[in-house]
Amino acid sequence: METYDVIIVGGGPAGLAGALTLARARRSVLVVDNGTPRNAAAGHVHNFLTRDGTPPAELLAIGRAEVEGYGATFATGTATGAKATADSFTLTLDDGRTFKARRLLVTTGLADELPDIPGLAGRLGSDVLHCPYCHGWEVRDQAIGIIATTAAVAHVALLWRQWSADVTVVLNGQPAPTGQDAALLAARGITLVDDRVTALDPDRTAHLAGGATLTPDVWVVPTRMTARDDLLTDLGVETGPVLMGDIEVGVAVKADANGATSVPGVWVAGNVTDLRAQVIVSAAAGLNAGAMINADLAMADAHAAARVD
Repeated sequence: METYDVIIVGGGPAGLAGALTLARARRSVLVVDNGTPRNAAAGHVHNFLTRDGTPPAELLAIGRAEVEGYGATFATGTATGAKATADSFTLTLDDGRTFKARRLLVTTGLADELPDIPGLAGRLGSDVLHCPYCHGWEVRDQAIGIIATTAAVAHVALLWRQWSADVTVVLNGQPAPTGQDAALLAARGITLVDDRVTALDPDRTAHLAGGATLTPDVWVVPTRMTARDDLLTDLGVETGPVLMGDIEVGVAVKADANGATSVPGVWVAGNVTDLRAQVIVSAAAGLNAGAMINADLAMADAHAAARVD
């Protein structure tokens, strides 16, 4: 069984940044990745200083080459199980391979959950959007339709209003905003449609339960975000709901500011613990976690040497 200082599960920006930091610290590092990044359908990465507009696959290729240049290795596959022993972790992949490491950094990201509307699946990140900071500039001044998925619809609509004066919200079974929220939406000229979307055509035409249709230039569908935490829950790592006010918007892994989880030796970074993190934030979190893991290992190495001496 191959043994490493650190195994990183997930080869996105968080995982690659952690790997780069640790490899530069002369740690032996294995990155396990199954090649299914969350933003694969997006045309470009945005808000990443010096890399704005870079295709996601290109950014990952650049990062991977940098990491390999410092001696880290990669394994293609999906981690299906992890077990902890007194001083290490054993990781099993879907093809049966096993690896051992002193520490784990899990950067498996999150899954976007969409409402069950025929024609919606498979379109997120292309002609169905969810994040104004990722895509708002690209659809500025276009007609934007929002399919409500939570009671926080006023917050979502008012954000997207920054990029377009033509914003329509289909409540889709969510409660109509009242009080101040209703007044703010009206003041900003945002249209509310109290109906449900029953199907979405390839040309962006939405069929409503009441018989009407809507065809904006782009649809926005806020997603429920759930951490890909199967590997972590196997190890006993704590997870919990993420709230916007009193509205639950997803589930994430609990960790401290450095990415340390409730299980000693296990760290996390990126969307698996921070649902809002964009690419540059996830990369920064991976760097930070990598540095903390190296510091932890450095102290462990020093204590081991002192006992030997």
